[in-house]
Amino acid sequence: MFRGVNSVSLDSKGRIAIPTRYREDLRTQCEGRLIMTVDRDHCLLLYPLPAWEIIEAKLVALPSFTPQTRRLQRLLIGHATECDMDGAGRILVPAPLRTFAALDKDIMLIGQGNKFELWDAGTWDTRRTEWLAQTDSEDLPAELQSLSL
Repeated sequence: MFRGVNSVSLDSKGRIAIPTRYREDLRTQCEGRLIMTVDRDHCLLLYPLPAWEIIEAKLVALPSFTPQTRRLQRLLIGHATECDMDGAGRILVPAPLRTFAALDKDIMLIGQGNKFELWDAGTWDTRRTEWLAQTDSEDLPAELQSLSL
């Protein structure tokens, strides 16, 4: 399980270093083979290859007769890019994906259980503030109302 908020830096070659605490798990789980793709919130998603293959199979199996399904398939599968972790624990964030997510030097790597999200640090701070403000004014869906924290 990937959890936590991690500040990482994008180097001049477009690489980020995966935090040390995740590296061994990623090497064991997927031999450092990762898939990066876009998210509708204009961040990037980073999956270990086996976790991505489950998502990809579900996306491919969806009926492609609806515009929403085709749009989601085009975005997620179409932008899916293999990113292999090097010996120093770094991965290259491809230029088109960096542009899509407006990534600059300061990046936030957010653990989301089976995947990570990559956010521009400034965008992350802005969106997090927005989300915190929204929780007080919105009705929670039924599946969240039953969650006890």
